[in-house]
Amino acid sequence: MKYSKLLLSLLLFTTVLNGCKNGNKRTLLPNVSGKAGEVLVVIEREQWEGNLGVSIRETLAGDTPYLAQREPLFSVSNVPAGSFTNMFKMHRNLLLVNINPQNQSNGVVYKNNVWARPQALVQLNAADEDQALSLFQEAGPVIAEFFEQSERDRVIANAKLYEERALQPPVEKVTGGILHFPTGYHCKKFTDDFVWIADEKQYVQQYVMIYRYPVPQQGDVFSVENIISERNAVMKANVPGMFDGSFMTTSTAMEPTVRSLKYHGRAFVETRGFWEVQGDFMGGPFVSHSFYSPDGKDIIVLEAFVFAPRYDKRQYLRQVESLLYSFEWKE
Repeated sequence: MKYSKLLLSLLLFTTVLNGCKNGNKRTLLPNVSGKAGEVLVVIEREQWEGNLGVSIRETLAGDTPYLAQREPLFSVSNVPAGSFTNMFKMHRNLLLVNINPQNQSNGVVYKNNVWARPQALVQLNAADEDQALSLFQEAGPVIAEFFEQSERDRVIANAKLYEERALQPPVEKVTGGILHFPTGYHCKKFTDDFVWIADEKQYVQQYVMIYRYPVPQQGDVFSVENIISERNAVMKANVPGMFDGSFMTTSTAMEPTVRSLKYHGRAFVETRGFWEVQGDFMGGPFVSHSFYSPDGKDIIVLEAFVFAPRYDKRQYLRQVESLLYSFEWKE
């Protein structure tokens, strides 16, 4: 009975997927349900409570890196295939675990906008639970990143729909490109090589800083030492604290990390760490993207950070970090 329910769900999935396509047109789909940062896992109870479920939770609900307090990467819940009704099919992020010895093709499939939009769906097909566990352990980081980027894309789409276009010119002057900011953001500071853009509410502040500096002549340009040294110099010069002599810097409580990424053909180095204010008791997480200017003479940095001492920060940081991914060169 368990396998027949899963097979029925898979057949329905295939039917809907094929039915949504009509040449270059797609059937109108309803809006997704669920809160930002949620993932619904369709899996049988015994599998959810076994090693496979443990692995899924460790990957998708593990600690979000570089937050002051522990917060899960995603808020994960589960429902068995037999209870996977139309209501659940509208969820924004779905992981369907299809374990069936009759599966003809086993592996991981990534889809968008199957039952709703903008929806992210991952289907894991395996002959048995051991194979499913092996597949997930191998693909888990990619699955997490697929859901992460889907969340970012939703933020970017909203920013473009309700864009504060007055913020494009200062960003273009410093970088030669543009970022898309939604209504509510404003420019706090603007110089020839630095822009500070903010959305400041009573208890939550979300910030983006854009700056450039000449390519360092010594050492690895994108080493954590070079990136943080340049960051600290820029912050000291441009981001003062509330008290005389105070300024933003990079916390040494936890070593920042860097990794190379590529998005829509644009290569950059991502840096994550904590910021703090020298001479004050303020701090929080930050993430930045560093890359070469078109002429190769400068390094351009897009940085997002939040200050929300009363609240969890995962979603606030995810929102503002997503805006960095909206960067595009101005033609």
